[in-house]
Amino acid sequence: MTSFPKALLRGQGLAGLLLVGVIAIAALAAGLLTKYGPLEQIPGANLLGVSGEHWLGTDQVNRDVFTRLLYGIRVDLLIAFVAVPIGAVLGSLIGLAATVNPYADVVAQRIFDLILAFPALIFAIALTAVTGPGAHAVIIVIIAAELPIFGRQIRTAVLAVREQPFVEAADVIGASTAWTLRKHVLPNVIEPLAVQFALSLSLAVFVDSAMSFIGIGVRPPDPSLGAIIAESMRNLDANPAMAIGPLAVVSALTLGFLLIAQALGRARRLG
Repeated sequence: MTSFPKALLRGQGLAGLLLVGVIAIAALAAGLLTKYGPLEQIPGANLLGVSGEHWLGTDQVNRDVFTRLLYGIRVDLLIAFVAVPIGAVLGSLIGLAATVNPYADVVAQRIFDLILAFPALIFAIALTAVTGPGAHAVIIVIIAAELPIFGRQIRTAVLAVREQPFVEAADVIGASTAWTLRKHVLPNVIEPLAVQFALSLSLAVFVDSAMSFIGIGVRPPDPSLGAIIAESMRNLDANPAMAIGPLAVVSALTLGFLLIAQALGRARRLG
């Protein structure tokens, strides 16, 4: 882990941090960057184009698109940073349990196979048919998608590290399984999990935007990047910036997290 901070302060890591950081700071400073509210309808401002007053124009119900974009980023990042850690923790616990007991391993692998049998969006459609659309559905889908990813990664890493001589020596002197995992195994599997965490944030942004785009994620009038893009499809001729803005942000966030993951992965291989 000592090489990870250096990896994030140069090259791909720095570029990724800057992309994500600038977007996140802009979203947090939305109240300072715009004088409108995300749901505020501005009199006489129907589908206006880009101007000094409205940086991305206005939508079909007279709302400032730039304002909705900033608040939509807040919603999407909040969902990603809530769902991915939960999925990572639950998946890692299941993966650890699978390395301790062979019966638990069989059960865990079948659960992972079942989840992986359904693409994320197919699972999302089935889930929303039962629970209804909304942010809760997006969070559940992202958590479910992360379970097999983190579970199988930590299972593979633990099984590999457990065969190392220093772990075998701990077993010989009578160390408990919990002590061995805590002192020897987990410190050696943190790095691959950190790389996967950054990749999963990128996946979460995509899943969130895709679900909102097809109408089963964050529901209008609440702002989200996918919902703004969906609303823009009917108004591209009047205000193309309504689609260009959120598409650029989704691409930048996805790219930023991928660059961070690549930088961490490179540091891990070289370290």
